[in-house]
Amino acid sequence: MRDSLKLFAVRGINIRLHITFPLILIWVVLQFGLLTGQGWDGALFGVIVTLLLFGIVVLHELGHSIAAQNYGIGVQEIVLLPIGGVARLETIPENPRKELVIAAAGPAVNFALAVVLLVLDAVFGLGGRFDSPEQMVAAMTTVSVPAIFNYIFVVNLFLALFNLIPAFPMDGGRVLRALLATRMDYVRATAIAVTIGQSLAWLMGLWGFLSGAFFLILIAVFIYLGAGQEGQMVQVRHVLRGLTVRHAYSRQTRALPPDATLEDAVQHILTGFQTDFPVCTGERLVGLLTYKRIVEALNEHQPGKVVSAVMLTDVQPVAPDDDLFKAQRRMIEENVDVLPVVEGGRFLGLLTSHDVNEVYLLASAQPNLLPNLEKTGVMRSG
Repeated sequence: MRDSLKLFAVRGINIRLHITFPLILIWVVLQFGLLTGQGWDGALFGVIVTLLLFGIVVLHELGHSIAAQNYGIGVQEIVLLPIGGVARLETIPENPRKELVIAAAGPAVNFALAVVLLVLDAVFGLGGRFDSPEQMVAAMTTVSVPAIFNYIFVVNLFLALFNLIPAFPMDGGRVLRALLATRMDYVRATAIAVTIGQSLAWLMGLWGFLSGAFFLILIAVFIYLGAGQEGQMVQVRHVLRGLTVRHAYSRQTRALPPDATLEDAVQHILTGFQTDFPVCTGERLVGLLTYKRIVEALNEHQPGKVVSAVMLTDVQPVAPDDDLFKAQRRMIEENVDVLPVVEGGRFLGLLTSHDVNEVYLLASAQPNLLPNLEKTGVMRSG
């Protein structure tokens, strides 16, 4: 991710910190220091346990990642966000057994860590000795080994149990789908798991509303939206299965030479239907001028500025035989609406989000239409 900073790598997996991560540190300083009245001691305690907690999150996500690697599934990276961490796998396996193992590996790491902490406590007495649970809770805002140890132990178990809630995007939702998929079609199993997860989100949100627990409402919204996104992603993957970029990309696209101006690009936009332009020298792609980049450049430069000075040069193209679903996911992850299509160093056309949506609707209505058109040599040209 471009908006994250690499910390280190484990087994070839980059561990990255999102640029918004400091927000959680600001929040814990206020929560443990100001709101609890503990001052700087409470703030320091909050920062220490939060950093340790995200260390546990890394271990949790590595559990998923290493399990995926053992099945030959690539792991792009692990990104730490203010709300937790996410392991970006190249694909989610539709094999129920594989998905079950990968999904359960994260919580399994938490439970294994809990056992290790119990052993350390038994041997070294790290958790201290308290006369009552209330006394232990009261001590959990002081900067001491027992306070930090007990806090981390409790939160680690909470993370394991929370992630086992049978709702996407938590691990429990994937476990539920994997179990259902052993008895039925994967798409139907996903739909049922999504319905169960969103129903739980409604109940959780209602409970939060009646009890005044605002944070619980936020979690409910997170679960509801995450479940919906998972269901939509599986449906799109099912519809686009077997289709490639070749089935969707626009071939008759106007290319601009490097010495064209922003004014030329605007003229083409106003007189046609194309808003994104490849920049080519002959048949070789040298850059991409998206509509967004054109608007940005017009705010920074005069219309006579040549496009070679403002074009994007770091956009990785796709090939005609690349999987269309993977290309669509890449567009979403990179927040782009267009990708150039290149084969053998030769520019062929543009793949836009509109192209993908068009193919999705056609394939949803007639699944065999596009493969049949390819066999007869009839392909899209606009």
